[in-house]
Amino acid sequence: MIVCSCNVISDHDIRKAVTSSDELPRSPKQVYGCLGCSAECGRCARTIKTIIDEALGPCARACQSGCQHAHQHAQAPVQAVEDGLQSRFALAAC
Repeated sequence: MIVCSCNVISDHDIRKAVTSSDELPRSPKQVYGCLGCSAECGRCARTIKTIIDEALGPCARACQSGCQHAHQHAQAPVQAVEDGLQSRFALAAC
């Protein structure tokens, strides 16, 4: 689904950016930077944050940016996508 109509960014794009980036983006601004754009109207920020939290799983709730779990949690969502959630959460690379 399209999450940001201003930049035509889908939930798939956001999840891919979160799971494939070297430094896990933890805010909508960081996701926009990873995707090479910036917020326009800002109505999508809350949804983007929700998608980030879902993609990062427990690490998003428990750890801070740059935590030691970053690499482990980046791989888990990617594997979940590959294991059957791809139609719902496939993303473009950062």
